[in-house]
Amino acid sequence: MADSFYAPGRNHLFVPGPVNIPEPVMRAMNRNNEDHRSPAFPKLSKSVIDDVKRIFKSSKGTSFIFPTTGTGAWESALTNTLSPGDKIISFRLGQFSLLWIDQMQRLKFDVDVVDCDWGAGVDLDVLKGKLASDRSHNVKAICVVHNETSTGVTNDIGGIRRVLDDLKHPALLLVDGVSSIGAIDFRMDDWKVDVALTGSQKALSLPTGLGIVCAGPKALEAAKTSRSLKVFFDWADYLKFYAAGTFWPYTPSIQLMYGLRAALDLIFEEGLDNVIARHHRLGSATRAAVQAWGLKIATQREEWISDTVTAVLVPPHVDSANVVKLAWKKYNLSLGVGLNKVAGKVFRIGHLGSMNELQLLGALAGVELVLQEVGVNIKLGSGVAAAQAHLSKATPLIASRI
Repeated sequence: MADSFYAPGRNHLFVPGPVNIPEPVMRAMNRNNEDHRSPAFPKLSKSVIDDVKRIFKSSKGTSFIFPTTGTGAWESALTNTLSPGDKIISFRLGQFSLLWIDQMQRLKFDVDVVDCDWGAGVDLDVLKGKLASDRSHNVKAICVVHNETSTGVTNDIGGIRRVLDDLKHPALLLVDGVSSIGAIDFRMDDWKVDVALTGSQKALSLPTGLGIVCAGPKALEAAKTSRSLKVFFDWADYLKFYAAGTFWPYTPSIQLMYGLRAALDLIFEEGLDNVIARHHRLGSATRAAVQAWGLKIATQREEWISDTVTAVLVPPHVDSANVVKLAWKKYNLSLGVGLNKVAGKVFRIGHLGSMNELQLLGALAGVELVLQEVGVNIKLGSGVAAAQAHLSKATPLIASRI
């Protein structure tokens, strides 16, 4: 067909979500519909609702799995814990923090927006100053994007918790972990995060379609007095069905539930800490390649570097959109575009989800070809060699094959 996008081989998917889906997960989802009110399906439901908390490193939280995206999970976190007019402090430091703040404002919360450079992370001193001056505790929540996908910035959630604790401030801590949870170290219980959320198409390596929320005890208590309107995302409806042992207030995505079970099994078989270490290896190798190319990343400080996405700054004479277009048109390589304030300035290499070292090296080789062809002065093989040098030392034997 003239309009077909077919290309030989496989598409090399290196955007920071959606990501590659492992074969066991695809096989698990390849099934007919079934009765979700049968005696069998609730057993599956309970297993995933219980086990998904483990990727948050939480034993105290309660999980909710919505047939939605991360945007729906955002709304669920906000409307179940807060009331219209409640004051929120949130940091706008990239496209996804911008969008979450827009949602907060449209839901009629009073948002104290702290604007940051795109490439910077949360300034803990600024947060400390704002909370220290809030002697009446008018601030009801701190809302933070853990991993800002548009700029490759990971924020210090543990540091934010320390600020709250040092000042004995009772504000809730709500965290968007869409592109971090299950891939970057996240400790919900240790950091006393009140609500954390993620999406199925990121570290879980599933199709898009599940918004996963984990709510701590303080958040569940706050939900009892929240006056925000909610129906589809109401935790109270879920809790009633949990108590009844049927789990779903409406029809769940049956195939995605089986996929989630398989995805969790793969993560636990590898070991969550090993998954996190693998993402760190791949992120470090990518950054080594960028350095070898003589380019810089958008992330401004070492402490904010992300292990799931690298935002690469291009020289002024290059439009980064052309890098992304040529990679797809010529090499069947999908890279992330620059968004909003960094459009045309960066392209993004996603190293997230079900991915190994040789997949990454292939992508880096493709990026080198494209960079040279759009007029960036690099030496072919330089980035790949730098990444290889790192990976040859950092990569352990596959645990199941020792």
